[in-house]
Order: sequence, then C-alpha cells, then structure tokens
Amino acid sequence: MATVGLSSAGARTQVGRQSPELHSGGGGAHSQPVSRPFRFRRITAAGDLLIAAAAVALTVALRPAVDVALAVSAMAVGWPLVLTARTGRADRLFGAKSTYRDVLQALAVVVAVVAVAAAALSIPLLGRSFLAAVAVLAGGSIAVRLAVRYRLRRLRMRGRATRRTLLVGPAAAVTASLERFSRDGERPLAVVAACIEDDGTAPPAAVPVVGTFGGAAPGHDDAVRNEELVHAVRQAAQRVRARTVCIAPGSEFTGDRLRALSWMLGDLGIDLVTDLGLSDVASHRMGLGSMGSSVLVHVKQARPTGWRRAAKLATDRVLAGLILFALLPLLLTIGLGVRLTDRGPAIYRQVRVGRDGLFFTMFKFRTMYVDADLRRAELLDAADGDGPMFKMREDPRITRIGRVLRKYSLDELPQLINVLRGEMSLVGPRPALPEEVATYDGTARRRLAAIPGMTGLWQVSGRSNLSWGETVRLDLRYVDNWSYAEDLQLLGRTARAVVRSTGAY
Repeated sequence: MATVGLSSAGARTQVGRQSPELHSGGGGAHSQPVSRPFRFRRITAAGDLLIAAAAVALTVALRPAVDVALAVSAMAVGWPLVLTARTGRADRLFGAKSTYRDVLQALAVVVAVVAVAAAALSIPLLGRSFLAAVAVLAGGSIAVRLAVRYRLRRLRMRGRATRRTLLVGPAAAVTASLERFSRDGERPLAVVAACIEDDGTAPPAAVPVVGTFGGAAPGHDDAVRNEELVHAVRQAAQRVRARTVCIAPGSEFTGDRLRALSWMLGDLGIDLVTDLGLSDVASHRMGLGSMGSSVLVHVKQARPTGWRRAAKLATDRVLAGLILFALLPLLLTIGLGVRLTDRGPAIYRQVRVGRDGLFFTMFKFRTMYVDADLRRAELLDAADGDGPMFKMREDPRITRIGRVLRKYSLDELPQLINVLRGEMSLVGPRPALPEEVATYDGTARRRLAAIPGMTGLWQVSGRSNLSWGETVRLDLRYVDNWSYAEDLQLLGRTARAVVRSTGAY
C-alpha cells in the first residue's frame, strides 16, 4: 500500500511510483482494460441527420407545392442543428435526463421559425406534408434517443462504456460507496482504485489502494496541506489512468480544497463527481441550488398528490376495467380449470395489508390445495426465504394447474377486481400479510405508505428470487421515487418478466 506523507516531496515520491500490475493484464478491478467510450452525442446527431433525410424524402414523395416543399425541407435541414444546440451539452457521464422535453422544445423552436418565415413569404405551410414531416422529425428523434439510451444502459450493466474512476475518501466511506455502486442498475463509473483518508478502519478489499493520507499535524499550514492533498490525488489519478475522480462522503475534500481539486482535474481533462451518500433517490427528486457560497441539494418528496394521484387512480381503474373485459374468456377458462382439477373454490381470498396499514381482502386464483393454510406451519423450517415472507421453491401444497398459473402470474389476474375497488394499484409495493407486517421494523413499514400493486420493481427484478432485504429496498425505491412515467415503464417491463417467468414459484 502506498503512503502519502505530509510533505509534497514525499507525496511525489511515494504516490508517483509505478507498480507494474496497475497497467498489466493481471487480476483486480484496477487492471481491467480501458472501456471503449460510447459516443452518445455523435450517435444521436447521426440519427437526427438520418431522420431529417427521411422527412425530406417523405415531403418529396407527397408532392406538395414547390414553395411548401422548400419550406418543409428547410425545417428538416435545420432540425439536427437545433437539436444539437439544445441537447449537445448533455452530461457525458449520466447523459440526457429529459429526452421528451428536449426534443419537443427543439421542435417548437423550429416550427416557430419556419412558421414566421412562411407567413412573411405567404407560403401556405399547414398541410399534410408539413404535419407528416413534423411527426417524422419528433417521433424519429425521440426513438433514436430512447434506442441509444437503452443500448448505453445495457452496455453499462455489463461493465462496458464506463469511465475509469479513482474513489477518494475515508476508508469506511469508500467501502460504503463501493457497496452502493454495486447495486442493480447501470454503472457509468468503474472504480479501479481508491485513495484513502486514514480513519482507523480497514481499507476496502474490493479495489487496490494506491494512496493514503492521515490527518494534519498540529499547527500545519492549511494552504500547504491543501496543496499536498490535491497533488496526492493528482498523482494517484494519473497512476491508474483515471478519467474521473469521485469524492466519498466525509472526505477532507470540501470547500476551497474541493474547488482547488476541481481546478487541477479540469486542467487534466479529468471529471470530478461527489457521492452525497444518498441511496435510491431518483434524479427527478433532486433540485440543485445555492445559498451564499454553498451548493445545496433539495431532496423532494414524491408521493402522488393532487392531479398526479388522480391520474394514477384513473389510469388504474380504466386499464383494470379494460383488461378484465378483454380477458373475461380467459378468466372463466382458468376458473373452470381450477374447479375441475381440484375440489374447492376457484378464487382464493386472503387478508392483506394495504396503504397506511388498512386490511383488505385480496383475490387470486387458487393454486394450492384447500388445506394449504393449515399445512403452512409444518413447512416453515423448509422455507427458502430469509425474512418474514414465506417462500418455498418446491412447495408440496401447490396443485399441478397452480404451478402453471404461478409460472406466468395468471393466478394474480383476479386482483384486477381489487384495483377496480381502489384497494390495490396496477403498480406498487408487494401486498403484505398481517403476520409479516407484525415483524416490520421502521424501515420496512415505509412500504405501507403506498397502495400495494399487482406488479412493481420487485416483480420485474426477480420476484421470489430476491432476498427480503432486496425486496424491501426495491419497494422503498418505488415508494420514495414514484412517478407516473415510471408506472407506465414498469407495466411494460412486467410483460417481459412474466414471459420469462424469472423467479416465479
């Protein structure tokens, strides 16, 4: 382990030593090859050019008047330029955050300019060629960005298209940051090494430590100390060829020292990011502001209220009613199959805990023998779960038709009735049993702040394969970061999860 002394000379000597293993193909996270950069802005710009060409071709194919064709073609030619000016400064680490808004705002600018010019030249712009071109430009550019964003996300989930990163901070904070970074989702940063501020705890084992520095000696000059620490991080970053430096919570790099570090890294073309220590907070909940010389982050609340709550309830009930009507023949067939293969009712009723701890009766197609609840106690020791939820891969109480229904989540279709009654939502946390809720701690009880759902993050992330801790974390992520757009996205992802039947038993 390299040690950074309190003199700048010592820092240069000890941190600057090159270890052959840092640039070899040996093991360790730091020895991974440099990830090939993903040219997000270049790819989207190329896509916009193709979309503009398609809009011009469509305009020509519709054979409008010559002046209209020229006006629409001018709009299509200017489209990539306006979009590039609007979205060309997307964060190179985290990409664009508002695809629809950026494209629609660019469209408004282009249409306004062309409309004013057409009015001045007395060109009858409004017509099928103009509307078709507008639809192609907006729809095509949105589709390009969604496709590119999806591709980038898939690459980053596989550890590609990432940036080599040096993590700086106290040992305990660095370890905690590494644990948060390793959770599900895309990972734009690949931590290849750490520079540790000695806090008396063991350094992280997941990545090599390329530098350490302790506290300042009594009476030590702050300006000299700042220079030493900034130089030490510079040497460590260059040593591991880092393209990004991330500052962990609790680091000595705050205020003027952090600003000096940003200057130095900026001169080297190295990005600087800071980990605030927040977990599972969506970007739409964070607002950046300032007070005096301090930069503040506002973490907003996201529970659906007002028109958002009304929109969610309306969407739930309209879609639930439509799905029930469309699947009525299937529901009747399944119910008849359950009755014919085993004596007992087709619908199983069970008390569950809803929002704010209120009890309700949940409906499901019966997938177990009629004495399943009586036999539950004798199977507790054989359960596969690690928390209050009872899970068993080879549950002997499940009927033959029940296994098929569970595999494709068909047993849950009667819960659409609960959605119509307002007791459940299409998307939300998993509805819990009263005996499970009785064992909840304060963190787990937060799941009851939202209406339980037929599907949710837990459904599309592994279902019964998840541990209890992962299930709670995913449910809390949904509760704390709710958005209408995410509900629609989760409904789409649910269809894929059901077809794959991952974690269904």
